[in-house]
This record gives sequence, C-alpha cells and structure tokens, in this order.
Amino acid sequence: MDQLTINEGITTSKEDATLSKWRKSDTLWMLSLYGTAIGAGVLFLPINAGVGGLIPLLVMLILAFPMTFFAHRALCRFVLSGKSKDGDITVVVEEAFGRTAGNWITVLYFFAIYPILLVYSVGITNTVDSFMVHQLGMASLPRALLSFILVAFLMSIVHFGEELIVKVMSILVFPFIAVLMILALFLIPEWNGEIFNNISFSSNGYSGHGILMTLWLVIPVMVFAFNHSPIISSLAVAKRKEYGEAYAESKCTKIIAASNIMMVVTVMFFVFSCALCLSPAELLEAKAQNLSTLSYLANRFNSPVIEYIGPPIAFIAMAKSFLGHYLGAKEGFNGIVNKALRSRNKTISEKKLEKLAVSFMFLTAWGIATLNPSILGLIESLGGPILAVLLFIMPMYAIHKLPALAKYRGKLSNGFIVIMGFIAISAAIYNLI
Repeated sequence: MDQLTINEGITTSKEDATLSKWRKSDTLWMLSLYGTAIGAGVLFLPINAGVGGLIPLLVMLILAFPMTFFAHRALCRFVLSGKSKDGDITVVVEEAFGRTAGNWITVLYFFAIYPILLVYSVGITNTVDSFMVHQLGMASLPRALLSFILVAFLMSIVHFGEELIVKVMSILVFPFIAVLMILALFLIPEWNGEIFNNISFSSNGYSGHGILMTLWLVIPVMVFAFNHSPIISSLAVAKRKEYGEAYAESKCTKIIAASNIMMVVTVMFFVFSCALCLSPAELLEAKAQNLSTLSYLANRFNSPVIEYIGPPIAFIAMAKSFLGHYLGAKEGFNGIVNKALRSRNKTISEKKLEKLAVSFMFLTAWGIATLNPSILGLIESLGGPILAVLLFIMPMYAIHKLPALAKYRGKLSNGFIVIMGFIAISAAIYNLI
C-alpha cells in the first residue's frame, strides 16, 4: 500500500485518502436528512413563526442552524460511541446507561417518533382525498380503501429496504425544493411592508404575548420544523459500516452540516416570503382557521397556481417524512421487541422481526388513517417534550458521562444545546397546559 503522509505517527494511505472524499452515497444521505426534516410542518411554519412579527423571525433565522446542527451532531456522536459496529441507538443507550434505563429510553424513542408517523398517514389521506374532490372533480373514494392504497404504496417502498428508502427520499427532495422556491419567488410581487410596521421589543399586539413569551414559544416550532433525529441513527450505522471508525464521525458531521445549511436557506426563504406578503393579522387569522400556509394563500390571492401546486407539494412533503420517520419508528419497535423477548430468555430471527415491524406499522397506520381522529395534533404535541429530551438533553448527558465521548466535553456548543433543550421542553409543556 503506497504511503501518502505520516501524521502523528499514523501512516495514511491512498486508500484512506479516498475514503475521506465525498461520495454519491453521502449526497443521498444528505438529501434524506433534508427529506425527513422538511415535511408538512414547513407549510405551517410561516404562520406559527410569522404571527409574532419581524423580531421572532430574525431570531429564528439566527438560531435555526446552530440549534439544528449541534443537537443532531451530538445525537450522531452518541450513536457512534457504541461498541457494536451494527448497533443502532436502541443498542447504544443500553450500553451507555444500563439495561433498565436503556429499556425506558428505547420506549421513549419509539413514542417520540411513532405518533408522527401516524400523523403523516392521516395527512396524506386527507390531502389526496381533498385534491381528488376539489381539484380533479372526482367522487371521494371510501376512506378505508383510499388509506389502504396510500399506506400500502408507501410500505411497498419500505419492503425493499433502507437503501431504497434513502434513494426514494433523496429523489423526492428535488421536486419539493423546486416547488418551494418557485412559490417563494411567485409571492415576491405581493410583498408589502406590513410586518415592519409593528416592531416592538416589549409587546406584540397580534400574538397576544410579550416579545420574550413569543420567542419562548417559537423554539418548539423550530425543533419540529428542522427535526431529522429519526434518521440520524440509521445514518450513523450506515456510515460506520461504509467508512469505518476512522472517518465515520467526520463524514456524518459533514453530511449533517450540508443538509442543515440547505434546510435553513430554503425553508427560511419560503418563511420570509410568506410573512412579507401577509400581515401578522392575516397570519393570525390563518392560525385561527387551522389552515396551512398554502391553503390560506390560495384563498387570499385566489391563485390557481397555488391551488393546484399546494396538494402535490403537501403529498411529497408528507411522503418523504413518512419514510424517514418509519426508519426511526422501526428501530424503536425492534428494540422494544428484542428487549421484551430477552427478558424472557427468548429470541426472534431478524426476518421474523422485520415482518412483524412492517405488519404493525402498516396495520396501525392504515387504521388511524381510516379513523381520522382529531386528537392527532395532541398526540404530536405530547411527543414534543420527549423528542426534546432525546435530541437535546440525552446526548449532552452522555458526553459528560461516557469515557468514549470525553473528547467532546467543555465545548460552548454543549451549553447552548442544553439551554435550548430546556427552553424547548418547557415551552412544549406550556403549550399543552
């Protein structure tokens, strides 16, 4: 093997240098992280963020990247700290915190992600049904049949494994970004200065909260809008297998950073474009009507462009996020089953476990999509504090507890993430009260 450089006594070969280069697979994972994070939530983000006026939007612009990047990088480092090369987050938490705590964290991990999967199954069914009836002029299909077809279609992609899921998600990202940017540009002629007329550091007449309260409540919105924690464990395991211990962490960091930059640039441009063409009062009206940004804009400007583009972009957004959340939910489900069987001195083959996970996800997603319960928004909110604990607090605790993560201690970013984590948790709980 030809020697290239010698750094601190370690010989680096041409093969090692090749490993450190960016690959096509890295691009696919970067796009999949984007696809998991940027789902239907982004269509509500301009309303939730813009209703507080200009200052919360500017604070959101400043905090979006560091909050998202540092938190997800820490979670990825935690997964990579595990001893097993194939060990996902459910395995690593048991190694790090012991069997009992590991079992509880695995259950929490599952219930932070699984309800969101159900939310997307309902949202996809509602979006397609509305599009068929209102835009295509078709008769509405029986809900049980329509939800069966849609969930079966998505689960058929799942059947072919993680590699296909990643490829499909990365492909879906391109039309989503394109349409998002087209809509943002389409709205530029409608921009007005209304949002600049009510800049106050003491109070906000539209949201009904003071500026500090408004900023506090917008943090959980940001966590949900840019959250791609369900796929981080899969990324860490895949890159560990592909690059080995030497390059896995640095490669994952680069992939997470690239995807986060793309998220912040595209989403915040869309958010600002929507906020600049609607007044805070109109955004508050949209929030009261429980409408997505696209639906309100279509009604506000009577635009056939938005009317026909809106439902397809919502479908693509939710389909991407459904697939990404499936990977995380399956990890949690498999972890719970394995740990439950082990406590009884039993085991299950990987193939049987895979079939059991697919069957459970399909039947429950189909059932909930058919029932269309109105409580799903509350279920998602209940996952908020759990998600914030797992994404912000647990990796920081692990960094200060585990010898394998000792090199990451004493960083300013650690303190920043802990503070943001507690703000997100407290605000999410406040929203439930």
